[in-house]
Amino acid sequence: MLIDNATLVTLDAEGRVIENGALLIREGRIADLGERTTLRARYPDEREVFDAGGKVLLPGAICAHTHFYGAFARGLAIPGEPPRNFIEVLQKLWWRLDRALDLEGVKYSALVCLVDAIKNGTTTLIDHHASPDAIEGALDAIAEAVEQAGVRAALCYEVTDRNGLDGARRGIAENARFAQRLRAQPSPLLRAAMGIHASFTVSDATLEACVQVAEAHHLPIHIHVAEDIADEDDSFNKYRMSVVERLATRGALSARTLCAHCIHLSDRELDLLAQHSAKVAHQPRSNMNNGVGVARVSEMLARGICVGLGNDGFSNDPFAEMKAADLLQKIATRDPRALGADKAVRMAYANNATIARLFWEEASAALTIGAPADLVLLDYVPFTPLTAANAPWHMLFGMSGGMVTHTMVGGRWLMVDRVLLMLDEHEIAAKAREAAARAWQKFATL
Repeated sequence: MLIDNATLVTLDAEGRVIENGALLIREGRIADLGERTTLRARYPDEREVFDAGGKVLLPGAICAHTHFYGAFARGLAIPGEPPRNFIEVLQKLWWRLDRALDLEGVKYSALVCLVDAIKNGTTTLIDHHASPDAIEGALDAIAEAVEQAGVRAALCYEVTDRNGLDGARRGIAENARFAQRLRAQPSPLLRAAMGIHASFTVSDATLEACVQVAEAHHLPIHIHVAEDIADEDDSFNKYRMSVVERLATRGALSARTLCAHCIHLSDRELDLLAQHSAKVAHQPRSNMNNGVGVARVSEMLARGICVGLGNDGFSNDPFAEMKAADLLQKIATRDPRALGADKAVRMAYANNATIARLFWEEASAALTIGAPADLVLLDYVPFTPLTAANAPWHMLFGMSGGMVTHTMVGGRWLMVDRVLLMLDEHEIAAKAREAAARAWQKFATL
């Protein structure tokens, strides 16, 4: 397929913007790209030519940390007084909602998020799941949704001691079982990880068991780190060390560890993350919503830490997340020079691609020859020049997920002219409402 008549924002090492461009796809990968006149002349016999109509062509976005299971929280009333802090948010909302899910609810909460992802141009997601009353088979239910949608997703089950040692053992077993399934039945769309909730909800024995299984199955570790100060307080009180020091001591910190949030970290902990080449996923909109604080993103980046962007279960609009990341650093530091659109875009694309390569060796978030053809088209008509020098600022302050008209993964269209080709959005929403009603009814009794 030749995608013709597009403005290519490559996000490659040179950051090229190719007006009147074209891109060739062969066997699910980008085979060539450049000026449209050159490519049309180079491939005169190409049968399938798609006219992009002058739209902007971008790499598909990657989400470094999300929670599909949180979809049914939309509109859910929490009885009693509103949560006063993060622990109460967990206790009053998330630790009741995840327990209220059955396997059908797990599947449909994933599907509604995947609809949202495709419509906003997100093609790869790294999910962190919990459903304590529906552990066995939960990752299969999500995997079924992912393959039905046609996107890429790395899945894990959240191991925690908050549901007892049996719940922790079952969570570890679900991660191991799913990893074994993917080895026996590989899928280009699916990958596995070892999910751990957070330091403050796992004992040393559980943490070490997770590390052992992760090593045995060659799985990256995906864990929340210092999202709230309570995580650090718990670690100091119980173990006389910080969260990151504890992870390092127990063998849970490495270049294959994905640490979500990382807000309440000391200089020593930042240095440890850098020394171990651990990856960080930053979720600014969620952090603001929960009132947990502001991650020291600029300091992490200055140390060479790979900091990417996730959404923590918020909407899958990568442009909104990039903008929030930029603005939050500015207000937190009271410095308009903080972060900047260029670094925010680098986090969302280049750094997220580095994180995704924990799971897919070929993962890319740039329009380069040989990269998977995970692409999006946006109906964005710039009224100021769009150049290599200013493309990140157009992305943050001009583009939005609602402008995405076409989404492709592996050379296959998942959405064309805002119409989903793999999923029936209305049917999914109807069945999700039924599953959500059951979950809400159970939620009210917990």
